Amino acid sequence: MTVTYSSRVASVSNVASFFKLLIRWKGSVIKLVLVDLIIFLVLYFIFNFTYRFGLNPAQKRTFESIASYCNQNTGRIPVAFILGFYVVLVIQRWLQVLRTLPWPNRMSFFTTTLVHGDDEMGRLMRRTIQRYLTLSTVLLTRDTCPPVRKRFPTLQHVVDAGLMTDNEMHVYENIPAPQAKYWVPLVWSTALVTRARKEGRIKDDISAQTMIVEIDKYRGYLMALFNYDWIPIPLIYTQVTTLSVYTYFLACLMGAQFLDVETPQNWIDMKVPIFTVMQFVFYVGWLKVAECMLNPLGEDDDDFEINYIIDCGFESSMLAVELHGTLPEMDKDVYWEKVEFDLPYTAAAEKFKVEPHLGSAIDLVVSPKVSEFLQDGSCSSIPDEEASPSTIRRRHPSKMQRIFSNRSRHMRPRRQLSRTTSSNSQTSGQTRGLPEPASVP
Repeated sequence: MTVTYSSRVASVSNVASFFKLLIRWKGSVIKLVLVDLIIFLVLYFIFNFTYRFGLNPAQKRTFESIASYCNQNTGRIPVAFILGFYVVLVIQRWLQVLRTLPWPNRMSFFTTTLVHGDDEMGRLMRRTIQRYLTLSTVLLTRDTCPPVRKRFPTLQHVVDAGLMTDNEMHVYENIPAPQAKYWVPLVWSTALVTRARKEGRIKDDISAQTMIVEIDKYRGYLMALFNYDWIPIPLIYTQVTTLSVYTYFLACLMGAQFLDVETPQNWIDMKVPIFTVMQFVFYVGWLKVAECMLNPLGEDDDDFEINYIIDCGFESSMLAVELHGTLPEMDKDVYWEKVEFDLPYTAAAEKFKVEPHLGSAIDLVVSPKVSEFLQDGSCSSIPDEEASPSTIRRRHPSKMQRIFSNRSRHMRPRRQLSRTTSSNSQTSGQTRGLPEPASVP
């Protein structure tokens, strides 16, 4: 259901590709606001025809007063302010849900590397650990994602799909837990890790701990996904945003009417309120975007493909553990006898080759007249025209330099005292047979 168009906008220079996106139907703003726009235009023209053909002059004056009042006060509804903050909040939440989607691929690398054994039991352990991770994902998304629920309406469907055995379903159903039990297969997987460690299939405790920590991270992703489904954005915020948008356009049904009064705003009689329609598409489309992203686990065009995530994660993780111990024969690469490693470019990709970045100051040339180190306490005597800001930052000592210079001047007797003390300690050290300390310049 995700609408992917990245290949169509690979280059900004192709302007036609961006205009082609405007005529796409799936996931488009026109598809979202079309029904609301038709209802708005029908109501608008009902008011318009009533004003033009169904009212007497006195009633028209009353209609014009109401329309003028609505036109003057629609600006008091802070639609852009409320809607902007709401959409930003929804997008941030949408991104957080995207980051918590569980993928078992990382765990499959640990499983195929750390669980040893080429026999049938070793292979069974590796496959079962990965299957339990996918099983826990399915058990959670069955209760939070409608497309997954339609795919696996009962646990028997999960068994028939090969993610759970009949014995596992019996054990799972007999667990007396009133809360959600999607985490049970993860407990089974940690028990398998412990068993593999006891049997010596996992060589050390650090490897076993690494796998258990990774399983716990996977459980954290599932828990976060469950929390996002449980606790949405506060209902009052959604209500305020929706009411502000639709109240604004309800007022526009009267305020956007073209009246017979000769005013600067009505010097031309537009049968269709073009700019009001554009405003409706932008504001209501903005609201519809937030409504679609409010629950990305649903059935909208731009919601997450949870079924695909389950399929891709299961297939890739099972394939990874099946590759346990397999390694292609090593051979010398084509750069074995070379010092420079330049990968070739095709003629189509040659224009994308760039020179390596060596630093932004690499081309800065310092004049030999200002490239010598200064002695302590001395000042540069270079004329102003020869001292450029790029080579000399200060010709006179700064305030901090003067402070430290004065401080060092006052501390000279103390330094002499410390040298005297050092010489005395040196003499005593020699009498005691201690090594002679190195002299400080």
